[in-house]
Amino acid sequence: MTVVTRFAPSPTGMLHVGGVRTALYSWLYARRMGGRFILRIEDTDRERSTQEAVRVILDGMRWLGLDHDEGPYYQSERFGRYREVLERMLAEGTAYRCYCTKEELEAMRAQQLARKEKPRYSGACRDRTEPRPGVEPVIRFRNPQEGTVVVDDLVHGQVVFQNAELDDLIIARSDGTPTYNFCVVVDDMDMGVTHVIRGDDHLNNTPRQMNMLRALGATPPAYAHVPMILGPDGTKLSKRHGAVSVLQYQEEGFLPDALLNYLVRLGWSHGDQELFTREEMIAAFDIRDVNKAASTFNPEKLLWLNQQHMMRMEPARIVPHLRYQLERLGIDTDDTELLQGVIVAQRERTRTLKEMAEKSRYFFVDEIDLDPKAAAKHLTRETAPVLEQVQARLERLAQWTASAIHDELSALAEQLGVGLGKVAQPLRVAVSGGTVSPPIDQTVALLGRDRTLARLERALQTARSNGAS
Repeated sequence: MTVVTRFAPSPTGMLHVGGVRTALYSWLYARRMGGRFILRIEDTDRERSTQEAVRVILDGMRWLGLDHDEGPYYQSERFGRYREVLERMLAEGTAYRCYCTKEELEAMRAQQLARKEKPRYSGACRDRTEPRPGVEPVIRFRNPQEGTVVVDDLVHGQVVFQNAELDDLIIARSDGTPTYNFCVVVDDMDMGVTHVIRGDDHLNNTPRQMNMLRALGATPPAYAHVPMILGPDGTKLSKRHGAVSVLQYQEEGFLPDALLNYLVRLGWSHGDQELFTREEMIAAFDIRDVNKAASTFNPEKLLWLNQQHMMRMEPARIVPHLRYQLERLGIDTDDTELLQGVIVAQRERTRTLKEMAEKSRYFFVDEIDLDPKAAAKHLTRETAPVLEQVQARLERLAQWTASAIHDELSALAEQLGVGLGKVAQPLRVAVSGGTVSPPIDQTVALLGRDRTLARLERALQTARSNGAS
């Protein structure tokens, strides 16, 4: 049997980390088992579905690298198929038209609550054969009234539901549009889905969906209902915790591999291993190993993981992500060698690529702004002679490498009888505009000869005009 999984988000809100983790588990299981992964957009709710939400889903999956083998399918384009199945079920008696009015249903509910019964449809129209004038009917699934539905859930274990507790679900509204639970059943049947991995808030839908599949002569897939993700305070994850659009993580400078690594560990583990490449996740992941308890979202752990991935990943793979951040700052560069050099120089000093880009602007622009406090302290008449000697030594440097630059600066410090910092810090302010940068030899090497010497000349003009420190 070929394993077929699917990710089926509804575009009624932004794709956030809870949905991404479900997509990841489905993708990983399909890849681990050599199967197929389907992307399906469940957009039957025409009033609440938006094109912006669809865009975020598609762009988010693309950014994350969760490639699909089929799709994206859109439920809104399958209404003809749903009508066909509805007519078949009506003809076979596994569905029926219900003419109960809204007022009658509300009265039914009130009476049941008064008797302290669980509110459910009474089945008043199950055996009705005649239409009711002036009432547009809904279509309900004729759920079995006896027996049980056993869900052998791959996460929660065996869960048993009594059919007597399941009412006859509406599968098409009075205007003819099919409902979510019905569309899901038809789609999973038509697309040959073998494993449904989704949030455990869907567990109560599963017995009715299994009954519908059996009524249609189909074998239900295996189900795995994964636990929810909680915020650090133990409440349901919300925007204030990090339940934002997945693309906001791109904007904030997270690597997709780091986000996926973090999410895979929210409810799943492989020994004590914390860091995973995609290949390692695929090789180790099994949906049966997912914990049934809810997990807590920890932003600090995500930041730590992001830096770990920045430090371990080949710089060439990080280049497109740093370039994206620089473009957001208005900096456009095709200098791949410089980008890779900046990544190596800055990745131990920053936790996100957004932070890296903001702290690395001076590598990519011709004109820099000097921090007034840094200039007042380090670019003075007292330091001007030091900078002049730095300028002279760098001008005649044969090889523009970090090691050669380090040797020249060390030799100058020794000649002047001062620590290297007395030479390095004025130079750092001169070339970066501030007092913080990677090691000065690395910084100057990356900036290049022309840019470094031009900035030194401008810094000397500032130093000569400043008072002594």
